[in-house]
Amino acid sequence: MVSRSLIVGVAGLALVGLAACSGGTSGGGGETGTSEETSAPTSAASGSGLADFDPCSFLTAEELSAAGVSGPGRPANAVESQPGCDFEGENVLLTLSKNETEDFEAYSKNSFEQFDEIDINGRKAARAVTAGSGGQGICSAIISAGGGIVDVNVAGIMRDSVPDPCGEAEKIARQIEPRLPQ
Repeated sequence: MVSRSLIVGVAGLALVGLAACSGGTSGGGGETGTSEETSAPTSAASGSGLADFDPCSFLTAEELSAAGVSGPGRPANAVESQPGCDFEGENVLLTLSKNETEDFEAYSKNSFEQFDEIDINGRKAARAVTAGSGGQGICSAIISAGGGIVDVNVAGIMRDSVPDPCGEAEKIARQIEPRLPQ
């Protein structure tokens, strides 16, 4: 049961990672950000406010419980540029990850089946489904933080075990937003 959702989730993250690797600076459309963000993603990463953000220790016991999962989490580093941590519950797999190399604008250009921009307390954010993951009970809330993004991914153990994975991911993102670096 876990392996199907885990495989689809990892595949989705891998697709985003591949899109990030292949479309980094040649993809166009990046001119909407500041010149610092688009011209020097490497230097932006070195000064990232996410450098000390640890996805495995960030969530409190109360936040994990409210999300229907428990700790400790397992490192989830399927995509090198997006280290994260998996937390498993009876019906859900929650993955919290960060990407220090792309800001929200650049990240939004990756391969998504759905990318609906929202606002979370004045921060750019989105409800997102990676290409190929539609209808699989998997969704992310992507939120701008520390010069990069934080991704809260919710995947049902079974396709229908989480009725609204995007709503659940957004709920968690809204809970943790006040503690995220600007």
